[in-house]
Amino acid sequence: MSQSQIRLGTRGSPLALIQAEHVRGRIAAAHGLDPGDIEIVVIKTSGDKIQDRPLSEVGGKGLFTKEIEEALFDKSIDLAVHSMKDVATVLPDGLVIGAILEREDVRDAFISLKARRLAELPEGAIVGTASLRRQAQVKRLRPDLEVVTFRGNVGTRLRKLGEGQADATILALAGLKRLGQTDRATAVIETAEMLPAVAQGALGIEIRAGDTRMAELIASLAHRETALAVTAERSMLRGLDGSCKTPIAGLALVSADRLTLRGMILTPDGREAHETSREGSVGDAASLGADAAAELLARAGPNFLREA
Repeated sequence: MSQSQIRLGTRGSPLALIQAEHVRGRIAAAHGLDPGDIEIVVIKTSGDKIQDRPLSEVGGKGLFTKEIEEALFDKSIDLAVHSMKDVATVLPDGLVIGAILEREDVRDAFISLKARRLAELPEGAIVGTASLRRQAQVKRLRPDLEVVTFRGNVGTRLRKLGEGQADATILALAGLKRLGQTDRATAVIETAEMLPAVAQGALGIEIRAGDTRMAELIASLAHRETALAVTAERSMLRGLDGSCKTPIAGLALVSADRLTLRGMILTPDGREAHETSREGSVGDAASLGADAAAELLARAGPNFLREA
């Protein structure tokens, strides 16, 4: 196979590039290819270009995938690597997630130069985050804290923290692990305290529907348990019509043929929250998620998500 016959699209952040390199290496190893046979194509997305305001104000999750998906449609790339938490719950017609890789650590990391953990921040301290989910859960745990918008990649957010723009920030532990920067985490926040984003820590490979060559190329990378967990979580998110405008958290765990799911919706100020859980067969992953969403909507009332 000649060099660059396979084109893999990705965002251009250091983390996205590491994730793309990981997928390229896995594909090459699985098929006896030289990694150079797989070209990494960097695509700047709207989410990368807009840095001056929260994504919830300008369109939500699709901003990190739109231009990459357009490149799949026009065949300038053959496959794309995404953090699954950035992927809309309904894909454009003609595209599919061909494989979901084994999940990294799902937990969040607390990072601060002033406190060992969230509970030890002084009253009125400033927490910087770009995530409405983290904002809402921080305010739920510590209503006395101020939360400000922190946009940018991991390095940018850590720089802002070092400059004193905030007293603490919260990042996905998975990203720090992939970047080799777990030493930057002051403390790991357990999921019992802060429920992660839907699909946090999971990577997905998007391809054109019906592209059997690419489907076969990536089939060995698929991880069953992660795919089932992500299916349940994304089904719940879809049922809630969730986007970056809504604080939603969810985590599914798979053990043998059983799946457990926890879900939560909150108001951005953290004052109101509704939680639920489900357990059932892995074969019912999607319906468990949909059922959890229905209960959350019923408990919260018809205007909760709109008012949130």
